[in-house]
Amino acid sequence: MDERAIAAQVPRLRRYAAALAGNLPDADDLVQDCIEKALANRHTLRDVTRLGGWLLSILHNLHVSGLRWRRRRGPEVPVEDLANDLALSAAPADRVEVRDFVRAFNQLSEEHRAVLLLTGLEGLSYREAAEVLGVPVGTVMSRLARARERLRVLLDGGMEQAVRRIK
Repeated sequence: MDERAIAAQVPRLRRYAAALAGNLPDADDLVQDCIEKALANRHTLRDVTRLGGWLLSILHNLHVSGLRWRRRRGPEVPVEDLANDLALSAAPADRVEVRDFVRAFNQLSEEHRAVLLLTGLEGLSYREAAEVLGVPVGTVMSRLARARERLRVLLDGGMEQAVRRIK
């Protein structure tokens, strides 16, 4: 494994980190920490063909460790600020939907967000997502089903509330 192989994975790592962290500065810090850790521990990668999954695992674990640390310290950025930032970057007709989706997504548990991001955003198979998360494939499948259902309920609930406000 060389530095070029890792560099080729940076866009993927950055995309996943941005989705996890909720903002680009924290995402970039997370990617940098991930690359530093990967380079320091490159001797532990047995199969170079699994570099992408290995890096995503490192990034995910760093994120979870950071979450534990931040929980003890307290939150920094309200979810509403992130929802508004993402909504502003969307087309005007889609802004309300984007904001509602981000708010609903952020109400999911960390486990549910991670499995949705890995399978939906990153396009990993259930097996690959299971390797990144360090859980059995069946756990990925059940978390994904529960996450989708919870997201559906949250989004439908938001639509019902919007309809009630209009009436």
